[in-house]
Amino acid sequence: MNGTRTLDLNTLSEQSPTPEALREIERRVLWLSTAMIHHANRVRPNPSGLKVGGHQASCASMVSIMTSLWFEQLRPGDRVSVKPHASPVLHGINYLLGELDEKYLTTLREFGGLQSYPSRIKDPDPVDYSTGSVGIGATAPIWGAIARRYVNTQIGSAGTGRQYSLVGDAELDEGAVWEAILDTSVAELGEIVWIVDLNRQSLDRVVPNIAAGRLEAMFAAAGWQVLTVKFGTLLESLFARTGGPALRTRILDMPNPEYQRLLRCDAAQVRDRLPGDCPDAPGIASLIAELDDDTLLKAIRNLGGHDLDALRAAYGQIDDTRPTVIIAYTIKGRGLPTQGHPQNHSSLLTVEQYEQLAAELGMNPANPWARFDPDSTAGRVCAASAHWLQREPVELATPPAVPTDIGRTPSGTSTTQAALGRALLDLSRQAPDAAKRVVTVSPDVSSTTNLAGWLNKVGVWSPNERRNWFDDDAETIMHWREKPTGQHMELGIAETNLVGLMGELGATWSRWGQPLFPIGVMYDPFVERALEPWSYGIYAGGQSILVGTPSGVTLAAEGGAHQSIKTPSIGLEQPGCVSYEPAFAIDVEWTLLDSISRLGRPDGSSSYLRLSTRPVDQTLAAVPTDPAARERRRRQVVAGAYTLRRTDDPVVTLVGMGAVITETLTAADRLAEQGIAADVVCVTSPGLLFEAVQARRGLADGPSWILDQVFPADRAAPMVTVLDGHPHTLAFLTGINHVPGAALGVSKFGQVGSLDDVYRYHGIDTDAIVRAALNLAD
Repeated sequence: MNGTRTLDLNTLSEQSPTPEALREIERRVLWLSTAMIHHANRVRPNPSGLKVGGHQASCASMVSIMTSLWFEQLRPGDRVSVKPHASPVLHGINYLLGELDEKYLTTLREFGGLQSYPSRIKDPDPVDYSTGSVGIGATAPIWGAIARRYVNTQIGSAGTGRQYSLVGDAELDEGAVWEAILDTSVAELGEIVWIVDLNRQSLDRVVPNIAAGRLEAMFAAAGWQVLTVKFGTLLESLFARTGGPALRTRILDMPNPEYQRLLRCDAAQVRDRLPGDCPDAPGIASLIAELDDDTLLKAIRNLGGHDLDALRAAYGQIDDTRPTVIIAYTIKGRGLPTQGHPQNHSSLLTVEQYEQLAAELGMNPANPWARFDPDSTAGRVCAASAHWLQREPVELATPPAVPTDIGRTPSGTSTTQAALGRALLDLSRQAPDAAKRVVTVSPDVSSTTNLAGWLNKVGVWSPNERRNWFDDDAETIMHWREKPTGQHMELGIAETNLVGLMGELGATWSRWGQPLFPIGVMYDPFVERALEPWSYGIYAGGQSILVGTPSGVTLAAEGGAHQSIKTPSIGLEQPGCVSYEPAFAIDVEWTLLDSISRLGRPDGSSSYLRLSTRPVDQTLAAVPTDPAARERRRRQVVAGAYTLRRTDDPVVTLVGMGAVITETLTAADRLAEQGIAADVVCVTSPGLLFEAVQARRGLADGPSWILDQVFPADRAAPMVTVLDGHPHTLAFLTGINHVPGAALGVSKFGQVGSLDDVYRYHGIDTDAIVRAALNLAD
């Protein structure tokens, strides 16, 4: 059946020792999650009148699944990614387990309180994966599984355990989800378990077509085990009676909206509507006529995702040799007065409905946060679960020291892209302990981003060694040696997967105490495609280095679609990240080493390096030969800028960044021939310079010394800025000393052509720089 299996509850054995206690916990979790949202919206003062929000119905559809998981299934080494809108359920469970103080239950979506969606960094209780941006949190455990395996094979001590994703069915509309599911490496990850909350509702409506069959086939085709939990024990018992098979067929065949409408009906209406007009309608009518009203209403709501026995049976059939998806049929708003309503996604219970729910669940609205009596059966189950799930504190290993300077001075003509591979090889020779923590990842562009030499040296990581059938082919330059000791990972052409993996590799220091130095390489134009998951990985505590290369319109031969314009601005504006665009090979080495030194520590950060395939004469860097002067230059490079050429009395200052530093220096020479003295500044990080400007103005904390050294007030002159990217990236520099300026850069879609033609087209060629300087000098 293509790997798809529907559970037969008739063969279910008794496995749960305390079924009533679990049902009592289930009711309490439903109440707590609902009450947290109610308090945030109906009780807590809201002077602004702005929407607070929350998702009571989305929480309700997950209560049974999460109760069964936390109080019966989880082991200490397991990790769970909780769908964003179910965060109050997670907080309610953590509260019952003693992991969350009662004072936080009134702070949902309040400043300093419980976050809108689960956050590893900002929530006060245990959260395994940050979620919130739909689709990203769902796939994070896949990359977390790979990261843990990598730590275990390379370093050890990361342990074992399943990686669960609790996913809303609408979340499966995200293409990033399927990019991850279909990656060939994922089919080997037996610790992956996804539980799909199939409530068949989106934000605005009931989804018209039942998607379960299509989803089952898609997961199975990717090599996943598929378990479908459609019905609970009550419905299954009815299906075994006379007329039962017809009832099963009727429920399975009816459109989603028709079924959802039944949930809003009283018993008499259900008896009238449920048989329908199919040939077997009389048999269905006879069957349900035997049921009292209460049983009939319970039966129509008895889907597998709300039946603890059905869920337990599903967990018991997980095959740990391949990834598993459990598709659990649920009802959005299950147990609430709003259950099944097509617009209940963001709806809130009224005060009257809230009090009605309290009466049904036996709760006290005046004291909504009561825990179980420790001596009660439910209280003992909570205590036992808390003890069982207790994890050992993570002991953070100190990252190995990273050198600041390899000591070589590049000569000849080279590119910043090529310098990346050389710097990694130099690191492996000079600092093997630090190099051992480096893991590179790329989406099928290892050779074209100059990682071939590094890859040949360290090999490709794989849980099991695989033979390289081309190892005896003399014409094969890049050797694909897959082994558990390899330090390079390559995914398919899916940048979202790459940055997701980077984020989890960059979080191993906080998860298992073992820091890694992940460096991801992709074509710079595709950074924008990967931007959201990369940013979210940083938000969730992942520290990594993203290398975008080749970049800019300098990649002229590839045409306009492969020319990046906005990425310098992205690097400048991305929180938790230091961005660099080096001009010379030595700049690459220094900025890369500094970026690596920031990784794997509580006060660490990510970095973004924008590199180029533009060949540049390395002697133009004029690297000082004096050791002290060289170190001063290095410090300036990693701080954001350095003076490349200084005149006695500058008439104009030319500021270049990255690949166009050649044109900038040539323009300075031509201006000198006309008697116009020009200082030349090479910017390596506009983001760091902007932070320095903010710090000088008292708008941020941080050093500002780089401004005094590179842009001293006594040398202020009209300024021309130029880069192979959007001109506004450097336009703020004129404000340091309040001088006139001209910002040159790329603000149009690119064109294919020679480098000279393309630079001329965008106005970043030498002529354009000279013209801009002359205009300012006049």
